[in-house]
Amino acid sequence: MDLNHQYAQHQRALMGAECAANDDDRLAKLLKASHIAGRISEFQHGLGAAAACAWSKAQFANPATQAKGFEATL
Repeated sequence: MDLNHQYAQHQRALMGAECAANDDDRLAKLLKASHIAGRISEFQHGLGAAAACAWSKAQFANPATQAKGFEATL
């Protein structure tokens, strides 16, 4: 796995979510970022890397829950 490529894809998904045109697009990009974080986490866990814990946490950040919190602030 090319971690630099995965890190870049994750970052692009997060930046895309930040400037999304609507909530559905934002949630789709956050979900993509979550899936990428999961792949990174699995790979790092397989290597025994200490950084894997941070990616596990990023993966389990639920975009739907974040959206509900976002809507509550409107």
